[in-house]
Amino acid sequence: MYLKTLHLRQFRNYKEQQVEFTAPKTILLGNNAQGKSNLLEAVELLATLRSHRMARDRDFIQDGETIATLSATIHRQTGISDLNLTLRRNGRRTVALNGENLRRQMDFLGVLNAVQFSSLDLDLVRGGPEGRRNWLDTLLIQLEPVYAYILQQYNQVLRQRNAFLKRNIETLHTKTLQSELAVWDAQLATAGTRVIRRRDRAIQRLAPIAIAWHASISGSTEVLELKYSPNVSLEQNLSEQVQQAFLDKIQQRSIAELHQGTTLVGPHRDEIELTINQTPARQYGSQGQQRTLVLALKLAELQLIEEVVGEPPLLLLDDVLAELDPSRQNQLLDAIQDRFQTLITTTHLGSFDSHWLNSSQILSVNSGKVSTLVIDH
Repeated sequence: MYLKTLHLRQFRNYKEQQVEFTAPKTILLGNNAQGKSNLLEAVELLATLRSHRMARDRDFIQDGETIATLSATIHRQTGISDLNLTLRRNGRRTVALNGENLRRQMDFLGVLNAVQFSSLDLDLVRGGPEGRRNWLDTLLIQLEPVYAYILQQYNQVLRQRNAFLKRNIETLHTKTLQSELAVWDAQLATAGTRVIRRRDRAIQRLAPIAIAWHASISGSTEVLELKYSPNVSLEQNLSEQVQQAFLDKIQQRSIAELHQGTTLVGPHRDEIELTINQTPARQYGSQGQQRTLVLALKLAELQLIEEVVGEPPLLLLDDVLAELDPSRQNQLLDAIQDRFQTLITTTHLGSFDSHWLNSSQILSVNSGKVSTLVIDH
């Protein structure tokens, strides 16, 4: 797949900007806080309807404006697609494909696939479980767009059940309220089981690919393990059995839930365990080793999406070369070659050899304005 054009209006620091992509690799060159990352974020939103910065829609829209629009033209083996996303201050979004408004947002997903790799991704190893869950969920949305709907359903039930627990924290011992809570329990278990089983399946597919990349980058000196550790037991991956395990655990934690007024059981408390040489990666070794691990995960994402979708996804590299030492930079740049259309932000061109510079389109980004840069080699 190939991103041909991107058009932004009133998005972040872009008043109005059209960008044409004319090479397999595009280097976005500019000082910090000029809008390089915002361009990549726009592509990520069009691919996943999510931003790894986890911003609210109103944060995307320029001050004094009520809407922002993002449009793109994508060339795929199946033909050309036009994507359009409208963001509003009130949080209501509109998506259109080839000029036709879509009722369901999940029908918009899967047209453009992209893997984002930014300096923030180092928190995948060092940060808390929520970041790892968001990373896995974003990958899953690209592997099977229906997952966006499944996750939304689960989060909705979770919010409603939490509200019910808080509202009735003093009186939940009454029979009427307990039977009402049982209804929420059943809905949570049904929706949560769908999330758990899909996350488990995704990690089972991703793990061997990530382990192979990690062995290659580390020269087989370190052994990576990537394991899904769900909050609800997954000894049997059959839907009914997971659901029963879910309900059993809710029973076990019911007193604690009533005491705290919040849901303590379910995939919103899952963990994805990353270990190197049998030691948790967040406690293990240097920043360099943690970066090797994140690089292996990102390369595995690219490969898995390509296997499932049948076309290579875009790769969005946001200021990561500065974070990697020369050997890891070379590993990454060699893995990309011309296989993936790549958008890469940088403050200087020193990290790129002449082959990369010759085969790249170089765009200068300055205060929300993008212009083509011609470099004399």
